[in-house]
Amino acid sequence: MKTLRLATRTIAALAVRPDLWGAGLSQARRLAPNRWYAQWPFLPLPAKEYLEFRVLTQYGDTQRSPEVRDVIDYLEWSRDWHSTAARQRRKRRV
Repeated sequence: MKTLRLATRTIAALAVRPDLWGAGLSQARRLAPNRWYAQWPFLPLPAKEYLEFRVLTQYGDTQRSPEVRDVIDYLEWSRDWHSTAARQRRKRRV
């Protein structure tokens, strides 16, 4: 299963990046399908269709496997974007 293999490699890459643990957990929570715990393989993996769409828009081909480096880049972007958005919200309150 490609998704499980990618998840395993990504988790291994994240293990040495504690600065991305929060972003990784946040994205895992957002992308996990409803009632993921009731379906094999009992892991909060994103839906196959969602991953195919993301791979198609990233690489132009659904047969290509995502690269761990691209996932790490996405998590860095997500962390930075949410940090910037939170900072902007705080400025508006002042």
